Amino acid sequence: MNRAVIPVASMLAIQAMISLCVLALSVMMPAVATDLAIDPKLVGVFTAIIYAVAAVLALIAAEPIVRLGAVRVCQFALLMGAIGLAFNALALVATTVIAVLFIGAAQGPINPAAAHVLAQRVPREWFGIVFSIKQTGVPLGFALAGVLFPFLLAHFGWRGASLVAAVMALATILIVELIRPGIDVVVTAGRPTASIWRSIRYVLGHAQLRVLGWSAFVYVIAQHTFTFYLVTYLYEHCGLSIARAGLLLALSQIAGTVMRLVSGAAGDRLPRMKVLAWTGIAMTAGCVATGLIQADTPFWLIAVVVIGYGSVVISWNGTSQAEFVHLSPPGEAAAIAAVQTALAFSGAVFGPPLFALIASAVSYRAAFFAVAACVLAAAVWQVAAARALPVATAPASPPP
Repeated sequence: MNRAVIPVASMLAIQAMISLCVLALSVMMPAVATDLAIDPKLVGVFTAIIYAVAAVLALIAAEPIVRLGAVRVCQFALLMGAIGLAFNALALVATTVIAVLFIGAAQGPINPAAAHVLAQRVPREWFGIVFSIKQTGVPLGFALAGVLFPFLLAHFGWRGASLVAAVMALATILIVELIRPGIDVVVTAGRPTASIWRSIRYVLGHAQLRVLGWSAFVYVIAQHTFTFYLVTYLYEHCGLSIARAGLLLALSQIAGTVMRLVSGAAGDRLPRMKVLAWTGIAMTAGCVATGLIQADTPFWLIAVVVIGYGSVVISWNGTSQAEFVHLSPPGEAAAIAAVQTALAFSGAVFGPPLFALIASAVSYRAAFFAVAACVLAAAVWQVAAARALPVATAPASPPP
């Protein structure tokens, strides 16, 4: 495990920086919307665009990761993030849209690149905890954005804040370059790489990976509807102040970060499919309980429900990625992880708008119940798959 410390720390830092770039526009949106005379609610559309572009780039990045090196591709992703933030600083609606596209391109390659690096340096029995540690870069990056950007906005305005964040991304590229030669693994010239379309067919045709992939799609819907709508829900439906609602969201993120590590460690001792299935059942209960909150529900009970739901709804990512890499054919971790990433990010594209549509047309309760039903279906599917295939083993390379 000693040789994995620097790669894990590097992937964690890169993930945190990319996550900061992804959340930057959301944090700055009130100021951006005022200056550009646009509706602040467009942040939902921008977020969907980011994840749509990221899903496509995740698939495209699989072969360059193997050919050029995973860290080199991560540096390219950081550059895309920096360019996006720089475009945002131009203070035009068109350039903000361009910024969203670049930030989406930055988000896409990170999970497949990390899978390529870590799969070759981490023993399989440690996959769960290591990939969960790497995934803590997401809430860490979000937390850093939440702390940093309000400070930068107060001192430099949103255009200056965008440029400072762009410089931070560029600095990360330079720091990573110092250790890249010792981390990167580049396939020798002429060695064939798996077609991403073959990897898609392989995942969808594999009994366990198919279940895990579609479950990731559903679980991300639950995760993102919770993350992006909780404050609004608690404010509009429950009458909490923005400050109280924001505090509960922050506490739920902290609880979820801890549970990511617990889930990862459990997945190294128990079948990961079962861990993910029981996580889904707990998510279902939390989602239903959140939908049942009333305006007169005591604050302490709201806190218990929200933090409890948050602790499981963002805890599963590292465990899911670890199992995808574990079941990947030798040398194809990046391509298989790219498919998982694309499926998960697709959930982030479709889920929140559908949740908003149901909440507007019917009620928040109906929206939460709809999400809970989908999550429960995925969890039951995973329980059935775990019983049918109790022992997960890494498969041989798929046929060409």
